[in-house]
Amino acid sequence: MTERERPLAGRIALVAGATRGAGRAMAVELGRAGATVYVTGRTTRSRVSEVGRTTETIEETGELVTAAGGEGIAVPTDHLEQDQVRALVERVDREQGRLDILVNDVWGADHLLDVGFTRKLWELDLRQGLRMLRLGVETHIVTSYFALPLLIRNPGGLVVEVTDGTAESNSKYREEFFYDLAKYAPLRMAQGLADELKGFDCTAVCVSPGFLRSEAMLDTYFEVTEENWRDGIAKDPNFAISETPTYLGRGVAALAADPERARWNGRSLDSGGLAREYGVTDVDGSQPDSWGFIAKTAAGEQVDVADYR
Repeated sequence: MTERERPLAGRIALVAGATRGAGRAMAVELGRAGATVYVTGRTTRSRVSEVGRTTETIEETGELVTAAGGEGIAVPTDHLEQDQVRALVERVDREQGRLDILVNDVWGADHLLDVGFTRKLWELDLRQGLRMLRLGVETHIVTSYFALPLLIRNPGGLVVEVTDGTAESNSKYREEFFYDLAKYAPLRMAQGLADELKGFDCTAVCVSPGFLRSEAMLDTYFEVTEENWRDGIAKDPNFAISETPTYLGRGVAALAADPERARWNGRSLDSGGLAREYGVTDVDGSQPDSWGFIAKTAAGEQVDVADYR
């Protein structure tokens, strides 16, 4: 493959939370662009995390990265365990001597959600709510704390915080107290780190997928597969604007390869915006704009899904 086809050759990436979904796809697409990618998560072939899914493992993600043309290195890691994260970063340093791209995508808290977003704070399970904050916020902080000293060793580093929604779409309350906090925090982290990294020629951004057709969304919530996903539209018409995890993965890989990515420092970008900026598409050749569609429909406007794919 040519240098143009492998713009991230020689780059070292760490994707924290790469077992499945957007994290897995970002890791694979970074590998496809030539990067060596350390992929982490809690679900392995011998251990299942509290998420309870056995169909995706961190070892499989590493293999997918390698199959795509990169080098995938799976390191089972619980990002709430500081000793494990410290050891992870020390291993990257020992084996590579550098870190160029850090993707903070740890989540694993869907099972703690108040389905339907119907209850007030005082009606929620406090233990579950605080666990959600630990999984979705503390993990990102711990990972950055240990990884950033390695990332800033060389100029040009990139930090990607991953959340659900952009600064604009998250400016309104997300209707569930703990989820709202967990998904707004990465936006503030990217803003804060953007300021702290200025003197090191490094960039921090926050990215979000749209209506994501993750493995769990497909088989658990809609009871469909990627092959017949459109059958899920009968359950929720908005599913027509959904996208595969690869869509965000391609956008993030293009962002990482952009020599002028510093212009995005401190900003939030969604998969549709990344696609328009870098010309990438979803696997079917479309360019879904989920958040644009959601904004219009939330405002009561009648829109055609076809205009947003």
